[in-house]
Amino acid sequence: MLDPGHIQGNIRYMQETPFCLRVGHLLPYNMSDSNITNFINPSTFILLGIPGLEVAHVWISIPFCTMYIIAVLGNFTILFIVKREPSLHGPMYYFLCMLAVTDLVLPTSILPKMLSIFWFNSREIDFSACLTQMYFIHCFTGMATGIFVAMALDRYVAICHPLRHSTILTNPMVAKIGLAMVLRSSIFVLPYPFLARQWPYCRTNIIPHTYCEHIAVAKLACADIRVSNYYGLFLLFSGMGLDMLFITVSYIQILRAVFSLPTKDSQLKTFETCISHLCAILTFYIPSLFSFLTHRFGHNVPLHFHVLMANVYLLVPPVLNPIIYGVRTKQIRDRLLWLFTHKGT
Repeated sequence: MLDPGHIQGNIRYMQETPFCLRVGHLLPYNMSDSNITNFINPSTFILLGIPGLEVAHVWISIPFCTMYIIAVLGNFTILFIVKREPSLHGPMYYFLCMLAVTDLVLPTSILPKMLSIFWFNSREIDFSACLTQMYFIHCFTGMATGIFVAMALDRYVAICHPLRHSTILTNPMVAKIGLAMVLRSSIFVLPYPFLARQWPYCRTNIIPHTYCEHIAVAKLACADIRVSNYYGLFLLFSGMGLDMLFITVSYIQILRAVFSLPTKDSQLKTFETCISHLCAILTFYIPSLFSFLTHRFGHNVPLHFHVLMANVYLLVPPVLNPIIYGVRTKQIRDRLLWLFTHKGT
C-alpha cells in the first residue's frame, strides 16, 4: 500500500521543483542508488486518481460509471438505428456514426482503469499501456473534432447547394473524408508517445491523474519538454483551431443562405437542421478547450479541478451526443419510438 504522506510529498515536489534534484530519497519505493538506472525508464506508472479527493473516489465513481453506461447504450443505439433504417443511409448519418464510434472509444480508453483505481485501489499501469492509452485519447479526440468539420460541410452543402448535395457528398466522398480524418489524427498524434518514450524519468513515476494524459506524463520527465509543449500548442491551433475556423466559416455561409430565404418560417425550419450539430460542437469544444488551456496556463487552479475537468471533457460529450441527436433529429426519434412500440410484434 502506498503511503499517502509520501505520495503527497512527491506531488509537491513535482509541482515545485523543475529539475532532477535530490533524486535518491524521492523515489516512491525507497529504491537504492543501484536501482536509479532502472527508474530512469520505469516499467510502470502510478495513477493517483483525483488527488485531494481520494476519500470520495467511490462516490465519484457512481456518476462516472452511470455516464459511461448511458454513453455506451446511446451510441450503440445510434449505430443500430442507422444500420437498420435505409432512409438514414446518407452523409449526415454516416458522419453521425463516425462520431458515435469515437464516443465509444474515448470513454472506454479511460474508464476501466479509472474504476479500478476508485474501487480496488489498483493504481499501477504498465509503461507501454500508459503510452497506448495516451495515444488513443488524443488520437480519437482529434478524430472527433475532424468529424464536426465534416458535419459542418454536410450542413453547408445541404443548405447552400441543396440540388447538388447528392452529387457532391457521395458515399465514396464520405468514405474519403472519414479516412482523411482518421489518417490526420493518427499521424499527428504519433509524436506524443514517441517523445514520452525517449524521456528519462528520474524524479517519480507517480501521475496525479486518473489516466495517462500527455501533459501529466510530460511533467514527470527529467528533461527539457519544451518541444512537447510547443508541439501540443501546434496541434491545438493547427488541428482544433483550424477546425473551429472551418466550422465558423461554414456557419457564416449557412446563416447568409438562411437569412436570404423569403419567410421567417422557412428560415427557422432550415436553421433547425443545424441545431443538433451546434449543440454537439459546444458540448465538445467548451470543456475540452477549458481543460487544455487551464492545464497549461491555469497555475492557480487546484489540481483536483484540473483532473475533474479532464475527465468531464472525455465523458460528457459521449453521453450528450446521442441524446441531442435522438431528441433533435426527427428521423432518429421516430425510428427509436417505432422500435419501442413494435418490439413486441
